Amino acid sequence: MSATQERRNAIPINSDRLWSRHMELARIGAIGETGSCRLSLSDEDGQARDLLAGWCRAAGMTVHSDRAGNMFAVRPGRDPDRAAVAAGSHLDTQPHGGRFDGISGVLAALEAVEALNDAGIVTEAPLVVINWTNEEGVRFAPGLLGSNWYAGGVEDATLDDIRAADGARFADEAKRIGWRGDMRPADLPLDSFFELHIEQGPMLEAEGMQIGVVTTVQGLRWLDVSVTGMDGHAGTTPLDARRDALLAAAATLVAVNDAGRQEGPDARVSVGRLVPATDGPSTIVGAVDFVIDLRHPDDAVLDRLQASCTTLCQEATVRYGCEATVSQRLAVPPRAFDPECIAAVQAAADDLGFRNRRIASGALHDASNVAELVPTSMIFVPCRDGISHNVNEYAAPEDLAAGCEVLLHAMLSRAGQT
Repeated sequence: MSATQERRNAIPINSDRLWSRHMELARIGAIGETGSCRLSLSDEDGQARDLLAGWCRAAGMTVHSDRAGNMFAVRPGRDPDRAAVAAGSHLDTQPHGGRFDGISGVLAALEAVEALNDAGIVTEAPLVVINWTNEEGVRFAPGLLGSNWYAGGVEDATLDDIRAADGARFADEAKRIGWRGDMRPADLPLDSFFELHIEQGPMLEAEGMQIGVVTTVQGLRWLDVSVTGMDGHAGTTPLDARRDALLAAAATLVAVNDAGRQEGPDARVSVGRLVPATDGPSTIVGAVDFVIDLRHPDDAVLDRLQASCTTLCQEATVRYGCEATVSQRLAVPPRAFDPECIAAVQAAADDLGFRNRRIASGALHDASNVAELVPTSMIFVPCRDGISHNVNEYAAPEDLAAGCEVLLHAMLSRAGQT
C-alpha cells in the first residue's frame, strides 16, 4: 500500500451519510425533484437550521448563535484555550436554487467532525461548524449579511432594522425562527476558517479536476449607466433623425464586452439588468438604465475596466445622438486568501492524490468577509456544466466526498491531533 493510500484510509469519511443529508435537507423547501427554495430567516430556513442543529448535537457538539443568526456548532478540543478551527458556509438558497450551493460546505464541515468522532480522534484545538445567515441576499439585502456583520462591516442597529421586501424586520425574523442569539465574535476566537463550495463554474469539470484550491475571490464593481435620448414615433421619424437610447445602449453593451475580452480570460463583464423607460412596440426609446458588472482578481485591471467602460459608454452613446452618465454603485476589492491556509488545502489535495488546480473564485462568498479577521481559504468541487443558482445544479457524490476529505485534512493540519 502506498503512502497516499495509507493516508486516504487513515480517517475515512462516510460518503453515504454526507450524500443522504444533502437529500434530506433538500426536502425542506423543495421545488420539483431537484430544486430548493429556503430564503433567509423564512420558515423553511428555520426548519433547515433545526435539522442541522439536531445533527450537530447528536455528534456531541454544542450549538450557539449570534445577533445575526449565524450558527456555531462547537466540538471541544483537548486544549480549550486554543483558538478554534472553523469550517462551513450557508443554508439559504436562491428562489429557484439547487441542493448544493452553500449547503455542501456546511454538511462537509459536519461530516469532517463526525469522521473524527468515528475514528476516535481528538484534536488539540476546538472545531466549529458554521452556518452564515443570508449569504444569498435574496430576502434581505445585501448578501453575505451574517458574515459581514461578524467581520464588523454592519452596525448592530443597522443589522436589526434591515427590512425584507415584505416589510419583515431582520431582528424580528431571526427571533421568530429561534436563532437570534447573543454571542459576539470575540466570544469564540477562531484560528482559521475553511469554506468548501461547489465551483459554480465549468473549469474544474472541463479540465477533469477533482479539487479547486481557491487562492482569491475576484473583486467586483457595479456601474450604473443612464442613457438619455428622445422619445419618438417609430413610423414617422427617419433613422438619421433619431436619438434612440435603446440602440445606443445596445452599442455600448457590445463595446464593453469587447473591452472585457481584451483584458484576458480572468475578466468578467456583464449586463444583467437593462430597463428602457418605455416598452411600446412602435416607440423610439428616449431613456435606458442599465448596470455593468465588472469582476477580476486584480484591482488594477478593475480600475482599467471601469475607466474604459465609462469612456466607451459616453463615446458609443454620442454616436447615436444620446448622452450617458456613469456612476459607481458598488466596489468590492479582491480578497487574497491566507498563504498558510491555501498551502494546507494544497497539501491535503496532493497527499490524498486528488487532481487539483489553483483557481480564483468568480462569485462572492462568506469566506471573503471572514478573511478580514482570521486566516482563511476555500475548496472548490466541480458542479455539472458549471450550473448554479438553478434547480438543475448538481455535484456528484464522489466529488463532494473528495472535497470533504481535503477539508478534513486541512482542518486537522491547523487543529492538531492528540
